[in-house]
Amino acid sequence: MIVADVIVSIKADPEIQKGNIPRVVDLVEKKIVPYTDMRRTTQLAMGRNWSKASPEQQTQLIAEFKSLLIRTYSGALSQLRDQTVQYKPFRANPSDTDVIVRTVVIGKSDPIPLDYRLEKTNDGWKVYDINIMGAWLIEAYRNQFTNQISQNGVDGLIKFLQERNAMLAGKK
Repeated sequence: MIVADVIVSIKADPEIQKGNIPRVVDLVEKKIVPYTDMRRTTQLAMGRNWSKASPEQQTQLIAEFKSLLIRTYSGALSQLRDQTVQYKPFRANPSDTDVIVRTVVIGKSDPIPLDYRLEKTNDGWKVYDINIMGAWLIEAYRNQFTNQISQNGVDGLIKFLQERNAMLAGKK
């Protein structure tokens, strides 16, 4: 599984364990991003505002949101040490095109529920949403995006995401 492979890679790389964020970002780009559908994630986070964005704006939004998510979660990934992932029982029909995979991250502290929403695409199953400890990623960003767009338009949201990414990049 992808998650187990990522954990093994993190545990085997002393640079990642030291908090080398560019190294974590590289790992995420190579081992996680190919199995995600950032277009769908961004579209759902934008909600009804997605159709207000031009194709160029949509491309920018996808790129900036992807960068934000990678930078946001890279810090948490670099903290992985002795954790393991336990998969909960999974039920689906062969005809299903949208499923939730439920897991629990087990470590020294309390178990952390971590669930994934996946969609069957022409390129295989792709993750488009994650739930950490009861909060779905898309829902968490939808309100923020809606507020930014209502105050500053789609270009304002793009600028906001660019500024957040620049701030996070400066924290290396």
